[in-house]
Amino acid sequence: MKDLLSAPFMAELIRTATNMYEHGWDERNGGNISVLLDEAEVGEYLDLNRVIRTVPIGFCAPELSGKLFLVTGTGKYFKNVQYDPAKNLGVVRLAQNGTQAELLWGFSDGGRVTSEFPAHMMSHVSRLAVDPKNRVVMHCHPSNLLAMTFVHDLDERAFTRTLWRMCTECMMVFPDGVNVLPWMLCGTNEIGLATAKKMQTARLVVWAQHGIYGAGRDLDETFGLIETAEKAAEVYLKIAHLPIKNTITDAQLHAIEAHFGVTARAGYLE
Repeated sequence: MKDLLSAPFMAELIRTATNMYEHGWDERNGGNISVLLDEAEVGEYLDLNRVIRTVPIGFCAPELSGKLFLVTGTGKYFKNVQYDPAKNLGVVRLAQNGTQAELLWGFSDGGRVTSEFPAHMMSHVSRLAVDPKNRVVMHCHPSNLLAMTFVHDLDERAFTRTLWRMCTECMMVFPDGVNVLPWMLCGTNEIGLATAKKMQTARLVVWAQHGIYGAGRDLDETFGLIETAEKAAEVYLKIAHLPIKNTITDAQLHAIEAHFGVTARAGYLE
């Protein structure tokens, strides 16, 4: 078998986790990532019949039964992923009708999947129903988006329109907008269910006073979604207290739609 650490999906996740830490999005053990893997590809690196241990996961996701995920661990620091992937990451398979996780590789110190694993899996179910190519769910704590939730109306239309107006690229990158959840207790099935519902209509879900969830087809796309929204939030915080003399108008946002072949979320533009 090939060395798992040489697998492209492993190298990409290690690179992304390191980049997220260096961006300041994942302090201490904050944040988590899960990637839906291709079984045939993983079979080149792992014996899929060898289960290290099985753990209950506290929810049921029959839609994902038998699916393989590369996931970060609970209590693990993103800054350490590059130095010890086998300790900080795990490859798991959902089993028993999606009620248990079978560890196939990783968490070498006896660790477990991220405490947000239910929220990740529920979001995977939602996004796969919208786009079967959506394979990544990413959660982190970008400072400017987090700060924005303290000073901006949390109405999703208003929040999205503000971000769209901060950078021309925003309409191109997330025309489906940004959904927002008011503060909820993290690490619970309740916030997982609420996030999954929001994921039905947008790939970005802001958790007020906490962070953001993003979903996409690969790690680069998902990272880029969050990166673009975070840049827009940074611009907003730099100018929100100043008199605004110029802005991107709705007519100009429509022009971006037409030129780049994207469609803004219904009802969000005049």
